[in-house]
Amino acid sequence: MKVSIFFIQVILILSSCNNSEPSTKDNAEKAVTEKQSFFPVTSFFKGELYEIKTRGVNPLKYTSSNNHTDSAWLKLEELNEAVKEFLQPEIDSANLVSLFTEKSFLDQSINAVTFTYDPIGAIHDSMTLKHWDVYIDPESGKVKRIYMVKEISKTKVMQLTWLSRKWCKITTIITDEKGISSVAKEEKITWDF
Repeated sequence: MKVSIFFIQVILILSSCNNSEPSTKDNAEKAVTEKQSFFPVTSFFKGELYEIKTRGVNPLKYTSSNNHTDSAWLKLEELNEAVKEFLQPEIDSANLVSLFTEKSFLDQSINAVTFTYDPIGAIHDSMTLKHWDVYIDPESGKVKRIYMVKEISKTKVMQLTWLSRKWCKITTIITDEKGISSVAKEEKITWDF
């Protein structure tokens, strides 16, 4: 009698474990598709540029190339032109969800929630944007930093590091015919003095 009750309990447990839901992989893909809501990077940049212009303080631009650094005040009307390469394509939840995927994690080493965006698969050569990260302060919920990579050509890559409310730096990396990469130019624009 005890043995038959035991077998009935085992059968009930096993039958309750049979889940008619799709596989875990299907659930994960469905969750990613439903929850993709990219941080509006382009709007954030435009907001910071607007704030710089309304403060009326001209940013200082440092240009480093061939072990030489030059500096000059940047006119406010030249500001958008200086960062135009990173204002396109528009990064928001509407237009890049089909091409990129978002992953997030709490990075305790830098005390930031990191949102990482990478291509889902192969993307067309006309899409120069290859990767970007958004770092958010977990306590305040404010953006700390944004990092972007654009492949302008097979031999030229541009990287942007944008430190919220302080400065941005554009690094241009060139790869020669031997496959050796080097920094060709760095441009840092500072607006927090």
